[in-house]
Amino acid sequence: MALIDLFHIKKQYDIKVLLNDVDFHLNAGERIAIVGQNGCGKSTLMKIALGTEEPTEGKRVVNASLQVEMLAQQPHFEANLTVRDAILNELVELKTAQEEHARLSLEVANDFENRELLAKLEKITAFLDHHNAWNLDDKIERILQEFKLKEYENRLVVSLSGGEQRRVALASLILKKPDVLLLDEPTNHLDVYMVEFLEEILLKEKFTLLFISHDRHFIDTIATRVIEVENQGLVSYKGGYRDYLVQKEERMKSLAKSHETLLKLLKREEEWLGKSVRAREKRNQGRKARVFELREQAKKNPTLIRKMQVELEREKKSWRGEKGLSKRKMLFDIENLKYSIANKLLIENFSTRILQRDKIAIVGINGAGKSTLLKLLLGRLKPDEGSINKGEFSIGYFDQHREMLNDEHTLIETFCPNGGDHVDVQGRHMHVYAYLKTFLFPEEYMSKKVGQLSGGEKNRVALALLFTKNVDCLILDEPTNDLDIQTITILEEKLISFQGALLFVSHDRYFIDKIASKLFIFKGNGLIEESFQTYTEYLEIEKEFKELESLEREVTSSVEKVETPKEKKQTKLTYKQQQAYDNLPNEIEELEKKIEEINNCLYDPKCYEEKGLTTLSKELSTLESIYEEKTEAYLEVLEIFESLS
Repeated sequence: MALIDLFHIKKQYDIKVLLNDVDFHLNAGERIAIVGQNGCGKSTLMKIALGTEEPTEGKRVVNASLQVEMLAQQPHFEANLTVRDAILNELVELKTAQEEHARLSLEVANDFENRELLAKLEKITAFLDHHNAWNLDDKIERILQEFKLKEYENRLVVSLSGGEQRRVALASLILKKPDVLLLDEPTNHLDVYMVEFLEEILLKEKFTLLFISHDRHFIDTIATRVIEVENQGLVSYKGGYRDYLVQKEERMKSLAKSHETLLKLLKREEEWLGKSVRAREKRNQGRKARVFELREQAKKNPTLIRKMQVELEREKKSWRGEKGLSKRKMLFDIENLKYSIANKLLIENFSTRILQRDKIAIVGINGAGKSTLLKLLLGRLKPDEGSINKGEFSIGYFDQHREMLNDEHTLIETFCPNGGDHVDVQGRHMHVYAYLKTFLFPEEYMSKKVGQLSGGEKNRVALALLFTKNVDCLILDEPTNDLDIQTITILEEKLISFQGALLFVSHDRYFIDKIASKLFIFKGNGLIEESFQTYTEYLEIEKEFKELESLEREVTSSVEKVETPKEKKQTKLTYKQQQAYDNLPNEIEELEKKIEEINNCLYDPKCYEEKGLTTLSKELSTLESIYEEKTEAYLEVLEIFESLS
């Protein structure tokens, strides 16, 4: 059953046509991924499906009772809402339905022959079934834990970072479970464990989805259909990302075969047009027009076929780089590295060597210190302990803020600051137009200023610029953010052929598997583990270990514990314990007052606007961390004191 129907949709902005005579249908239970180059109309198609964007021509048909909701790129929350309140605010209808169900159940128990009551109870039961809202409180707790929001549940949402606010909005939508959920880049700002949880819940809860994503692993796991926006139209492929690649190759071969047939037909018709006097007769004008149509089609087909061929070849490139390398130059020698910030230990006792041609992915949970390691290697931060010894070599750095770009410069000025129109790219002397064409920039973009470009286009410029630098080592922080899949495959091709060392932070499992020959895995609490597995293999093994540990705990708890020999009994507090017992209560009380003051300020718009949300949030986070440590220390010493009494 179709939930959303779009018929003969055309969308035009000034003279630019994004979609032309497009039909689209979303059926119940489908999970459709929209792919295509940045700027091709993916978000526009989604907004038309949502109903917030009007098409230039065509119509949208949706049942008025259908609940269609979308995850905004920049969600907005009321200033006085905490994280938990913001989530509960979106679940009022479900909470009311739960209460109504409980009330009706009691009434039916007392009057089980009342058909009107039974009909109401049946209707509300079906509603709660559809939204799977029976154990809502448990689901809220789990989603707060999995999206790392539990520690912020009593904080004002507006005091959180943009990525954290998006997690709150996503959590609300998942719990709410609308009839159709629209997601625009849902895996942005999620670490790999959050993405795995999102995949699990979307599949388990049987969501109907329309989503845009550049995360190919996510698409492969979630999608039942892939829609590609191409040449102002839509091409539909069944299945996930790998199925899409197989079917796209088949389509390319079919197009190539059809093109051969078209050329034979065109040749025959051209001969008829050139020789036949009858071609000039009025009744043959239709056939003459058909010849011109065939000519146009014959011009377009090779470009389309070649484009598909290039994209598919990029995907098929070697996945794991070079093997069996001879002795390689050492770039970084890291010994006993330690670094912490705001009393949070990020790196401890980490030693390793990074050699020429190493391709290392830095992975792990958000906030564990991955980007910090990059800044330590760049020399922008100094370690608390340990050393980083560097050889003589040059580094190219890409960060999410694109600091190497000047918004006032045009593209030609950016790539040719000293004039001219050629660039050197990894040993090749290329015309700047030809080079930027490989990064999907048309020639007319050369005179555009960087500041006029979208976030994704700026990322493309920054990456293209990076490969014009003669460097021995590339350090990249989340390089695939805001890039479309076509650009990511171009980036992969460049990185696979890069002869220097590569270190990059990413959550994109498909990208990591394809590029990295080694992993630095941030486990939290300062621990960094090294692995030569693919990231997918590592995550699968980690999941198996967690399942085994869980099973082991269950077995252990079901058998009697063997009593261990008693240690020598302590008779009084040590000097250090006595000091803690005497002083910690006052210190904790002072911290509570300070925390209360900041929380009160965060509830008062006038106060937090004056002092700054970011400053207050950082101060609160630091104080809460200290408070937690001191409280835990006091409880430990109190337990010892009570055992001695």
